[in-house]
Amino acid sequence: MGKVLRETGKPSSSSSSSAAASPPATTTSTSITETVNGTHHFKINGYSLSKGLGIGKYIASDTFNVGGYSWAIYFYPDGKSAEDNATYVSLFIALASEGTDVRALFELTLMDQSGKDRHKVHSHFGRMLESGPYTLKYRGSMWGYKRFFKRTALETSDYLKDDCLSVNCIVGVVKSQTEGPKIYSIAVPPPNIGQHFGQLLESGKGTDVTFDVDGEKFSAHKLVLAARSPVFRAQLFGPMKDQNTQCIKIEDMEAPVFKALLHFIYWDSLPDLEELTGLNSKWASTLMAQHLLAAADQYDLERLRLLSEASLCEHVAINTVATTLALAEQHHCFQLKSVCLKFVSMPENLGAVMQTDGFDYLKESCPSVITDLLQYVASEHHSTVFRLGNEAILDGSDINGRRVKQRL
Repeated sequence: MGKVLRETGKPSSSSSSSAAASPPATTTSTSITETVNGTHHFKINGYSLSKGLGIGKYIASDTFNVGGYSWAIYFYPDGKSAEDNATYVSLFIALASEGTDVRALFELTLMDQSGKDRHKVHSHFGRMLESGPYTLKYRGSMWGYKRFFKRTALETSDYLKDDCLSVNCIVGVVKSQTEGPKIYSIAVPPPNIGQHFGQLLESGKGTDVTFDVDGEKFSAHKLVLAARSPVFRAQLFGPMKDQNTQCIKIEDMEAPVFKALLHFIYWDSLPDLEELTGLNSKWASTLMAQHLLAAADQYDLERLRLLSEASLCEHVAINTVATTLALAEQHHCFQLKSVCLKFVSMPENLGAVMQTDGFDYLKESCPSVITDLLQYVASEHHSTVFRLGNEAILDGSDINGRRVKQRL
């Protein structure tokens, strides 16, 4: 049999030049490692009363969030270690949320309260670290100082003033990300659908329903109201809809409150409450927020309810807190109720609140809240001075019983 011969000639000059003219594409990317920083101020009032709490027992700050993790400051007035025999106070920062191998930098500062700015600072920021940032292995891991300050020296220093210590803590959580080349960047404006609907309400065009509120008329659009509120949807389009939907009378609501309600439905935001009431006072704004909370519950507007709750939380005051607490109970606003109970139960507030007309209304309309208040006073204010927290066990272990590695 004959053999089949294949020709293996050289590539032509044209194909060679084509290959040379198209070198391989080059791509780039950049890894960026930086810290996400946050600061927490922790004030310790009644330092002298904390002495004798016991070695290894601490006072904890509120938890605070930095870099996606929760943290807390632990102050040991009698020291953390038995071998120091309460000679030193101890200070630590602890990881208070779930996390594995969280890398971070820390700064703990005991503030000089004399105005001389001679603060006692222990910081990792701005200095070279031989082994890099510190690693906290799991929830309950701590970094700090067993021998932060000698007690006898602390008690005669400018760091202690009016039986109060002030601690400043900075946490820098290490984050890494890799970025590729940005091909384009187009600025996109924020959503403005609320502005368009708001302008529709203000123009009055196309309205097909009118509300009579305390003698004042308000025009609106059925479809908009039905889209925003299931209560309006049932009232305007449901099987049990009102027979006269051209003009609906609203009972038990004042005209400015209904006007604010319509503003939210169209604009998806609260109006300026001081401008709406015509009064430049926090009391008037609080009163309007109280009415809006009730209206939001009546028309099943969850976002308006939360906005009203947030506004009332920010402006809790002696003369309005009792009526706000009653509203929170009646409309099942548990977060707002907790804020009000905490405010009322403070020793400096309790007596003054009990003298207000609102407290009489609270007793009559929500008697069960008085029991809640008594329980809150009994459970909270006898334990907050020496708050032990629940994030770690006092013997240096975390909540799962694992030993916590501490750094000196």
